[in-house]
Amino acid sequence: MTNVNSKVVTYLIKMSESTHTVILAGGEGTRLRPLTNSLPKPMLPIIGIPCIQYSIEALKNANIKNVHLACGYRSDDLIPRLQGLDLGINLDFTIEQEPAGTAGAVKLLEDRISSTFIVTSGDVLADVDMKALLDEHKKSHAIATIALTEVENPSEFGIVGLDSEGRINRFKEKPKGEEIFSKLINAGIYVLEKDVLNYIPGNTKYDFSKNLFPLLLEKGELLHGARLQGIWKDIGRPSDLLDANIAMAERKGTAGDRCNARCVGRIVSSDFQGNGCSIVGPSYIGKNVVIGKQSHLESCAIGDNSSVGADTYLKHVMLRENCTLGEGCVLENVVLGRNCTVAPDKVIKNSVIGDFSKI
Repeated sequence: MTNVNSKVVTYLIKMSESTHTVILAGGEGTRLRPLTNSLPKPMLPIIGIPCIQYSIEALKNANIKNVHLACGYRSDDLIPRLQGLDLGINLDFTIEQEPAGTAGAVKLLEDRISSTFIVTSGDVLADVDMKALLDEHKKSHAIATIALTEVENPSEFGIVGLDSEGRINRFKEKPKGEEIFSKLINAGIYVLEKDVLNYIPGNTKYDFSKNLFPLLLEKGELLHGARLQGIWKDIGRPSDLLDANIAMAERKGTAGDRCNARCVGRIVSSDFQGNGCSIVGPSYIGKNVVIGKQSHLESCAIGDNSSVGADTYLKHVMLRENCTLGEGCVLENVVLGRNCTVAPDKVIKNSVIGDFSKI
């Protein structure tokens, strides 16, 4: 273990005495660079909405109004951005001066937690039913309920084994092919009794999945696994961020032509200028977007105030805000940061391009 001598700095905003939800938002988002060079990972947009806002909305829908946000990396950027949003809840921001791990970050808030509480992540897409998760935890009588979701390739996650009654009986972090015994993964959302905090050492870097949950199993504590209801997606890499946008466009979009564009499939859009283009969903088109004549977009997420030139072909492409593409471009499997400019007739494939780039 790594000793942690974290000084906790707190910004209290209309906070009540009792709070039972913690959102972890201290990750660096290294695999998302260069996109996280200018924006904290929880603020990356999914159909125009910051990723963390989906977790907050899910908590609001479960009638939770007070939330601790455990911040670390780029907290001086994240906090004012969140303060500028009309979220409809009370946020208490706590800053780790040194990384404490997922469980260690919650241990730092021990004196503010008085009963059953939720821990969730601010840097995954979690448009899920938190109330159903809470209800299942109460019925299970477990010390901890771990939200689970199924993925096709679980090798980058922590997998979980269940018995016939939904009790968790084993874990494996990032299993190799021959070690995979389940496609159910730990989704990083937990409902916990306060007693779990007694198992977390103070002033030590400590994680839920690597340290705490295996210890609870060893001690004979009851751990319950609950399948999430809704959409959960990791956004660890730029391609994952694009996939999350496409998944939410499928979930939230509607069918039908609009704004002088021929549309097939489900599209989420604001007012834009279609100019006779064609759009195949699931896709997202932001505000004040201009798309040139005879352009074709398929499974795309186009940020606000962006412009796509005529006769341009985009497939599986994400443009952040204020991007400009010239005429006749071809882009496939590409993510562009903010304020990028691409000259006419350029072909770009399988690329991630940082903010303010000119090509």
